[in-house]
Amino acid sequence: MKQFEYPEKADWKNILQRPTATVSDIESTVTGVFKDVERDGDVAVNSYTAKFDGVKLENMLVGSEEIEEAINQVPDQLKNAIKLAKSNIEKFHSAQQTATVSLETMPGVKCWQEKRPIQKVGLYIPGGTAPLFSTILMLAVPAKIAGCKEIVLCTPPDTSGAINPAILYTAQLCGITNICKVGGIQAIAALTFGTATIPQVYKIFGPGNQYVTVAKQLATKYGVAIDMPAGPSELLVVADDTANPKFVAADLLSQAEHGVDSQVLFVSTSSTMLDSVATELELQIAVLPRKDIAKKSIANSRLILMENKEEALELINAYGPEHFIVCTAEDEFYVNNIANAGSVFVGNYTPESAGDYASGTNHTLPTNGYAKQYSGVNLDSFMKSMTFQKISEDGMKRIGNAIELMAEAEGLQAHKNAVTVRLNSLL
Repeated sequence: MKQFEYPEKADWKNILQRPTATVSDIESTVTGVFKDVERDGDVAVNSYTAKFDGVKLENMLVGSEEIEEAINQVPDQLKNAIKLAKSNIEKFHSAQQTATVSLETMPGVKCWQEKRPIQKVGLYIPGGTAPLFSTILMLAVPAKIAGCKEIVLCTPPDTSGAINPAILYTAQLCGITNICKVGGIQAIAALTFGTATIPQVYKIFGPGNQYVTVAKQLATKYGVAIDMPAGPSELLVVADDTANPKFVAADLLSQAEHGVDSQVLFVSTSSTMLDSVATELELQIAVLPRKDIAKKSIANSRLILMENKEEALELINAYGPEHFIVCTAEDEFYVNNIANAGSVFVGNYTPESAGDYASGTNHTLPTNGYAKQYSGVNLDSFMKSMTFQKISEDGMKRIGNAIELMAEAEGLQAHKNAVTVRLNSLL
């Protein structure tokens, strides 16, 4: 892990650089797959699945027998853990429901706002180096609460053409039966255009590698919305001498093991804590099953010593981390003043893993600095706000002349006339 002490602000941009490829580096590959899927549908999808995932499939859809078999393979203890997580996620996302907003802006002019579900959504569940069945909970639970009518789940198969049993168990637990064995760019393209097997959707959700992220961004050019550009995972921890260095190192490694392009940062105002965490990282990484991945990720990561909490916070906001852990004597300062973060974890006993799995918050979050302008997935992500209005005769008399004057000033005579004919009928 590279270490920086009291870096000059002019150097922050370089220090905080993410280890991700630029869009231009991989856009041509993504565009090529999109064109092929748009033209050839399932044939192209199957071809790319054979190329990228190393398996030829006779049927991309998961059948009921395969789901039942998977359910029997999942240990009861894991099933119970998944059910506990689902319960907490349901509670937190159900609490996000809001009532209709309704008022008279003036006598006779009634305006109201209601939320309606997005009818067709696609859920992308990574399944490469780690089968992220927890992401199903994070996406399917709020989709169901919102009332989405059609939910399509895409996840890549292994080299034998199978889907991890925990993914299938979690999907059926959440009431998702439209499950497709397709991953990567071809999955996003199929959800964008629709094929004979995979339905076209209105919005695509879910994290993925850099190729999936660019594919989602390309989907927006074809009229399909996305949750956010959610790419490789990242974590920033700020801690002082009140923190436990073992906890800090464990948290950093919990994200570093996601993938070789993940990034973790540790920011502190204590050189002693910085050194202690560096030592702990070396000890803990040596015994990790995914240590080879974690080591490559750690090579892209940073230990940063800052002069004071104000400068530390400024640097953190400049980075805009996906996950942000606060373990200091002045937690309130960071909690009250953080402006750019996907999800915040406060205190020594709040690991980022809790949000990844079972506390109730959503783990589908903006990465690569997009926390500066995007929210993480929440119930509203699966809904649209629609406004309504109704104007009475009295209301038209009160508001009509203002509309006429404004329309005429903009040179839109037909707009004015739509009001004038009504006012004339009330004379």
